[in-house]
This record gives sequence, C-alpha cells and structure tokens, in this order.
Amino acid sequence: MATQSFENHTRIVPGFHYGVLGIFGVNLVHSVVRLVRNFSVDNSIGVLTAIGLILCAFYGRLFALAVQDRVIRLEMRQRLERLLPADLRGRIAEFSVGQLVSLRFAGDGELAELARKVLDGKIEDRKAIKRMVRDWQADWLRA
Repeated sequence: MATQSFENHTRIVPGFHYGVLGIFGVNLVHSVVRLVRNFSVDNSIGVLTAIGLILCAFYGRLFALAVQDRVIRLEMRQRLERLLPADLRGRIAEFSVGQLVSLRFAGDGELAELARKVLDGKIEDRKAIKRMVRDWQADWLRA
C-alpha cells in the first residue's frame, strides 16, 4: 500500500461513489426528463423513487460514517487516557468528535503536544488539525 498522508487520506470507493451514485443520478435525470415530457402519476412516482434511492444511499453513507466516528471517539479517548500527561487527561471530555477524528492520524509521540494545541487554541476545523500532524498514522480501515 502507498504511504497515507493528508493529501491522499480520503477514501473513494469507485463502485459506490461512481457506480451506485452515478447510476442513481442517471436514473434521476431520466425520470425527470420523462416526467417533463409526459406528466403522469407513474412518471411522478418514478421521480420520487429516484430521489428516494439517492437519499437511501446518502443516509446509508452518513449512518456508516456516524458509527465509524463513534468507534474512533472511543478508541481516541482510550489512547488519550494512556498517552496524555496528567494535566491534560482531565480535559479529554472537552474534545469534540471532529477533533478526535482528526487527531487519530497523529503518532503517539506528537499526540500530547497536538492535543494541547487543539484544546488551547479551540481548533475545530478538521482539515486544520490534520494539517498539523507531522507523524501521520495511516488508517486503512475507514468506511
């Protein structure tokens, strides 16, 4: 596997992002064209079904990411409990889920310093936190 970094850490699943969503998108466009050319109850239901399929895929993805974020939150809280100095351990509850998700890429050696910067600077932007990581720890098991 290639080395993972901020620049290439996002995950694109071609079968889902291009295949499934592409097919659903084509279906929606086709359904709308049919409805415009020949308004009918059947064609209206076709458009609603196409929209429903896209929403189903969208929410299915969101639900998977929410579960993933919950697992990352648990893992990071345990990791922080083990790695942070005593003065920061009492502040673990102050981290937002977004901050924890971003901090997961930091190596053990830099995690305490980065955690302090994030809390003291009240940095919420996920990309900004990820850009601060020097020792990138790859995560190949993302949803």
